[in-house]
Amino acid sequence: MATERIWPDVAIPPGEVLAETLGARSMTQAELARRTGRPVQAVNEIIRGTKAITPETALQLERVLGVPAHVWTRLEADYRFNKARLEDEQRLVRQVDLVKRFPYGEMAKRGWVPAARAAVERVRNLLSFFGVGALDSVSANYSAAFRRSAATAGSSGALAAWLRQGQRKAAEVRTLSFDKEKLRQLVPELRQMPCEDPQEFEPRLRAGMSAAGVAIVLVPHLPRTGVQGATFWRGASAAIEMTLRYRWQDVFWFTLLHEVGHLLLHDRNEVFVDLENERPRDGREAEADDYAANVLLAAEEYGQFLAERTAYPETAVKSFAKQQGIPPGIVIGRLCHDGRVPWGHLIHLRRQFEWVSAARPGP
Repeated sequence: MATERIWPDVAIPPGEVLAETLGARSMTQAELARRTGRPVQAVNEIIRGTKAITPETALQLERVLGVPAHVWTRLEADYRFNKARLEDEQRLVRQVDLVKRFPYGEMAKRGWVPAARAAVERVRNLLSFFGVGALDSVSANYSAAFRRSAATAGSSGALAAWLRQGQRKAAEVRTLSFDKEKLRQLVPELRQMPCEDPQEFEPRLRAGMSAAGVAIVLVPHLPRTGVQGATFWRGASAAIEMTLRYRWQDVFWFTLLHEVGHLLLHDRNEVFVDLENERPRDGREAEADDYAANVLLAAEEYGQFLAERTAYPETAVKSFAKQQGIPPGIVIGRLCHDGRVPWGHLIHLRRQFEWVSAARPGP
């Protein structure tokens, strides 16, 4: 079994070993300088640790002192590494107060980061998770998340963590390069999938989106994010990240098509985060909302359905849903969202489901 290496608490410059070696040989710094052909000042700087022992110097020390060159280069490398490591530890200590921005305990429960009690260890693990050199950099790398969270009184650190986990999972998904036209052609097929069970549509959904250059990833939501979904880019391809937070069929398909709307309507290389409590809606979020709503229910036909009645009994909802070729739960969800009926009206028509991959073990 491998044992954990114990690092020294101080960085010892190789010059100390050189000074001891000179003392054992009764040799002065000046004599060593003459024998190696180097200035006395250079020898003194090596002994004080302000000047490094180069491979050339190591070879000269080997000839003059009989100590192998690789010993000197190893001492120099260990010193430089330990010096950098101790300085890095101090940088980690200075970032401890920033850990509270992130829901470390929740992230550890999901296996995103290792469990750790020591604050410095949590800093180190968060840096590795986000792939940054300093926790201050997280806000810059996830500026959209921090900005949107501030507008909705959510946790910016939690939202950034959720997005980062989505990026990590998306990196494991192989897709072709993004093709807007392929994605556009896929939308009619997506429109038919709500009538299927998850085990039927999920493989086709993943395959179709991958062929269009879009990775689909599910990441459990974190408290105080209020996030439904997000769209981001990863080089030549895109990714849609979703939570399945409420597991309502109508919410899932609306959110998915909302994110598809961003990919079809808006600029590349932007991060779009869909927060459920965001009011008023950003212009592009409102556009994506309209796109998703009109794909699921054509505006003209839905408007006519509303105009023909003031009440929405089960028979009318089911009949309209059948005409549209979608489950009645999606019609009920739209009516609730539009304030036509109270939440809870005909709730038995709104299905909740478990996406197949979401039931598998793992983070």
